[in-house]
Amino acid sequence: MIILKRAAVLAALFLFTTTGAMAQDVSLSSRDGKVELSGTLLGFDGEFYRLSTDYGELTIDGSGVSCTGPGCPNLQDFVAEIELSGSATMGAVLMPALIDAYAQRSGYSVSREDVDATRFVLSLTDVATGKRAARFGFRASNTDEGFADLLADEADIVMALREIRPDERKLAREAGMGDLTGPNRSRVLALDAVVPIVAAGNPLRSISPLNLAQVFAGEITNWNALGGPDAPIELHVPNGSSGLSQALEDQVLKPAKLELSSDAIRNQTPADIAQAVAKDTLAIGLTSYAERQSTRVLTLGGTCGFALDAARRTIKTEDYPLTAPMFLYFPARRLPLIAREFLAFSRSGAAQNVIRRAGFVDQAPEEISISAQGNRFANAITVAGPEIPLEEMQRMVATLSPMARLTTSFRFETGSIRLDAQSRSNVQQLARALEQGRYDARQILFVGFSDGQGAAKPNRDIALRRAEAVLRAVSAAAVTANLERVDLGVDAFGEAMPMACDDTSWGRQVNRRVEVWVR
Repeated sequence: MIILKRAAVLAALFLFTTTGAMAQDVSLSSRDGKVELSGTLLGFDGEFYRLSTDYGELTIDGSGVSCTGPGCPNLQDFVAEIELSGSATMGAVLMPALIDAYAQRSGYSVSREDVDATRFVLSLTDVATGKRAARFGFRASNTDEGFADLLADEADIVMALREIRPDERKLAREAGMGDLTGPNRSRVLALDAVVPIVAAGNPLRSISPLNLAQVFAGEITNWNALGGPDAPIELHVPNGSSGLSQALEDQVLKPAKLELSSDAIRNQTPADIAQAVAKDTLAIGLTSYAERQSTRVLTLGGTCGFALDAARRTIKTEDYPLTAPMFLYFPARRLPLIAREFLAFSRSGAAQNVIRRAGFVDQAPEEISISAQGNRFANAITVAGPEIPLEEMQRMVATLSPMARLTTSFRFETGSIRLDAQSRSNVQQLARALEQGRYDARQILFVGFSDGQGAAKPNRDIALRRAEAVLRAVSAAAVTANLERVDLGVDAFGEAMPMACDDTSWGRQVNRRVEVWVR
């Protein structure tokens, strides 16, 4: 009974990978032969077996048992198998580039085998021994398919251009995969953004978020309504099942309570959108920042005179309102060692360089001096109203001038005190930096800002509470850090430094933030 009791404990404590092709009947026996457990082998990660048995799904330490049956793995020449499914944008370029960089640093060679239009395999072979060490199987289709494969137990990692939906999250939890929004179940790998694009010959330079939504909802159908020629507007959008399409719905249309026009032309990939728009001066498209190609990206303007351009730094700070994080999701089961090592590598500085070279926005924090922050302080003075006294503006300038702003920012879900998905990932990122001692002997100030709705004092109080909440979250996540070596503090300036116009939900969401300042 010792093995069975241990298996039950391990089922609760250990998490690991699934490989559908390994689902065969096997028997596991204790070394003394006194206990035997039979079931369907669901996976083996080189250290632990996962079995479907009469007792439920059990995870068993391979060092304590021997395996018999046609499905038993080769323990001497074990090949880790990891299945990835989801976004073609991530699967076609970014993930293979990261695996290749990991392999080079770890002493592996990489070979590729194309299976069909959406499936391929990357095999890692140990250069020293010539033995194959891992097989990364890819299905690069779209985010919807990625989550469907995960729920069908046909994927270990989902590549997603959107957050998991509530129904997917519920189904995953019911299937024993854990809460996929938890800190160890999802990760922001890199950043992209949804950008409105036109052909280089189109005279339009900027558009307000509301007008953008009205265009793609079919409420504005002629360019003359935007200051252009008297001609119809042709719309190009992503495939409906892609994560980019969901971002279009959630970030552009929903805040305006609008729905996508039935006249919009669906395109298979973001690159297809850019190519179609580049050829037609009467077309407008929504695509990814990384796939904008030779088109012109429109500035997001507003009635207050603020303008927000999509750029690497504004996407990284989430100051650009249509930022689109690129997620990895993995269920509550143990991945093979080589997969865990690869995921650890994906957070490294070398991996951030790969992400930048692939055309996406990396997660490496940068320090932005006051002089490099454009017109932020000038804008603050320009829009300051009677509720923001000169003394408060002077206090803000005096507090922040000796410091630099980190590109790591924190924002909250609409109408909630819960951090949004990118910010939850940022908590883990900053916590790891504290654990590694990167900010020892330095000051870190969490600074809260609010939108301009309501009275100034309550807005500052709310902003301060949010800054305190972020400080608590980061401190709690930095388990091994010696926080006595860092001067951690909070402050808030409420509505004193808006990033965007407060007359839209997009602008208010951008303005509600917690920034991180260091010196």
